[in-house]
Amino acid sequence: MDLDWHQQLGSSLLWLTYSFLIAGSVSAISIFILARTTTWGRQFWRLTWPYLDPRRSYKPLLSLALQLFLALAAVRMTVLFSYWYQGFYNALQALNAKAFWLMLGIFGVLATVHVARALIDYYVGQAFEIHWRVWLNERLTQDWLAGSAYYRGQFLDQPVDNPDQRIELDIAAFISGSRSLAFGAISAIVSLVAFTQILWNLSGPWSVGSIEIPRAMVMLVYLYVIVATLLAFKIGHPLIRLNFLAERLTANFRYALVRLRENAENIAFYQGAAVEQQTLGARFAAYISNQWALIRRTLKFSGLNLAVSQIAVVFPFILQAPRFFSGAIKLGDVMQTSQAFGQVQDSLSFFRTSYDTFAQYRATLSRLDGFQEANQHARALPHVQTQPLADALHIENMSVYRPDDRDHPLLRDLHLRLSPGEALLIKGPSGSGKTTLLRALAGLWPHAEGQVQRPTQAQALFLSQRPYLPLGDLRTALAYPATATAADDTRLIAALRYTHLAHLVTALEQTNDWSRVLSLGEQQRLAFARVLFNRPAIVFLDEATSATDEGLEHTLYTLLRSELPGSMLVSVGHRSTLDVFHSQVLRLDGLGGWRLLVADRAGTHVASGTPGTDADRVPGNGVVVCG
Repeated sequence: MDLDWHQQLGSSLLWLTYSFLIAGSVSAISIFILARTTTWGRQFWRLTWPYLDPRRSYKPLLSLALQLFLALAAVRMTVLFSYWYQGFYNALQALNAKAFWLMLGIFGVLATVHVARALIDYYVGQAFEIHWRVWLNERLTQDWLAGSAYYRGQFLDQPVDNPDQRIELDIAAFISGSRSLAFGAISAIVSLVAFTQILWNLSGPWSVGSIEIPRAMVMLVYLYVIVATLLAFKIGHPLIRLNFLAERLTANFRYALVRLRENAENIAFYQGAAVEQQTLGARFAAYISNQWALIRRTLKFSGLNLAVSQIAVVFPFILQAPRFFSGAIKLGDVMQTSQAFGQVQDSLSFFRTSYDTFAQYRATLSRLDGFQEANQHARALPHVQTQPLADALHIENMSVYRPDDRDHPLLRDLHLRLSPGEALLIKGPSGSGKTTLLRALAGLWPHAEGQVQRPTQAQALFLSQRPYLPLGDLRTALAYPATATAADDTRLIAALRYTHLAHLVTALEQTNDWSRVLSLGEQQRLAFARVLFNRPAIVFLDEATSATDEGLEHTLYTLLRSELPGSMLVSVGHRSTLDVFHSQVLRLDGLGGWRLLVADRAGTHVASGTPGTDADRVPGNGVVVCG
């Protein structure tokens, strides 16, 4: 069937309008149905709709609409090229020079439009992916950090593995996969409809014995591809699980390598290279084993696809050869048949050839949705009820438990009050729950209950035994978690000098991995300098001077008491030299019992309980003693 090229601009615009309305409506309905009826559809909806929601911004939907229009335009261009091939080869067969040059002119127009469309489509698609990735990265990062889910997630029955990979790699794979699969499916279906109509017009009857099958080519191509697709689905189904395992095992191996690098000094001291080699070898072997299984399954899957594709190259020529040699059709009809057959075959085969890609996409989808779900569960874990109180610490009915033993608490029914300027020292044998109590006061420990009123946000600062030093320059590490600029250097330098770190005064703008450059003792002094800069209302110190000698420890605590006289201190420590800096001592026995000693006027921590009684040593019967 020859095409009237003079009318194709109007005809193509009309075709694009109808196709856009139909494809957009069908796509929206299909997504709605999948989101209601399939697990992966619900996962897709939870990850996608918050970005596309027009109440947030209308721009993503406009971008999608433009991409849909460009995808349909690509299909229309392929249809026009199909008719161009027909006219071009018919001109060659008829030795018609005028028609030949006319068709080359038409090709120039088609090629120009095609190139322009392809470039615009590339730019719009990439811009859409970048904007979506920026938004989703920020959303998932905030979701991970909110409510300390990044920490509390380790207490879940099934903690999420490798959150770094899910944020860095899986987001990019999810976004590119969503776009390529969605528009690939739409293009395949629209192409299928358009080229089935062309193939229907070119197809003739096919005789099998005494039976004549009308329009046989259309029926045969559908039958051929459907059978091949069913076989491909059967062979390729295990690829979903294997690809999911591949991502997990790769991440596990990479995590082991990162831990080896981060703990290199400890491992070297222990001479643990052989043990680490075994650990790395075991994780790598698990990954390689899964890779072999993936390769074997992919060989079967790809072998079927390649065989199907190669047979499809000659199939239309075999079917049309008798009609061509009999003169029923021209060479252009044969070439258009070949192209139309290939387009129909490719369109029908899209779901077969994309099964491997879809398997990887499903794995990525599950990992991202599982990451969101794990963050939600982590935030839902129980924690001590904390209310903001600017100038005091009140603890009521606090009980702290081990993760695996709720019947025998580490601490039961603690009652305690601190006022501005007062200091509490927590003591007890190893494993009695001292650090765990601080975790509970911070709202991080899920196995605790009670009520806490204390300064919150920037007015509370926790110092651990190994301080955290963020990436960046020394100014950033010193001011953390606050921010500082060059205008704050006077205060920062003073804090460094106070804590015997004057040699770092000139390094404020130097960027380094300070946790590796500074010794543990220097890091602990830097943490005290951080307290002086932030000036919180309450400071929690978990053996924060363990890497310093007693003289330096005395200097650091004296500094806190003189520079921050109104701040409250809550310290965990073993040294008796800390007693003089604290007005109260809380002794834990690890069996639920506790005893609170209050300093008398001479600075000695005394108990005024009835001589000979053991009430203050019975688990759960803490006695507040006044001196």
